[in-house]
Amino acid sequence: MTAAARFDEIVHAPNRLQICAMLSAVDSADFTTVREGLGVADSVLSKHVRVLRDAGYLTIHKATFASRVRTSLSLTDSGRAAYEGHVDVLREILGTASLDPADQPAARPTEWVRAPRGIST
Repeated sequence: MTAAARFDEIVHAPNRLQICAMLSAVDSADFTTVREGLGVADSVLSKHVRVLRDAGYLTIHKATFASRVRTSLSLTDSGRAAYEGHVDVLREILGTASLDPADQPAARPTEWVRAPRGIST
């Protein structure tokens, strides 16, 4: 784990984590591209972008192209560092978890499991 690795509550929210992941791979991305990548409405993306911007993790660029305003998003240096530090912590957490099924607790016996109504066991 790097010295800058730390769990970041701002980055951790699923949509914000995906936004940071998308933007970490590029210098900037069009708002529409990010929205479609997340599969969310403009208002949902705008809310998460605002949180990241207010934290100093993201910048918003507006430019006019063919008489239309285009909005692009990019991570700031502190945003990139926060995302990378957060991913490092998640990797460490996953590294300590056993992925071997033999190390997992045994499943409960079927007589302890209640079947949904209308289904007999």
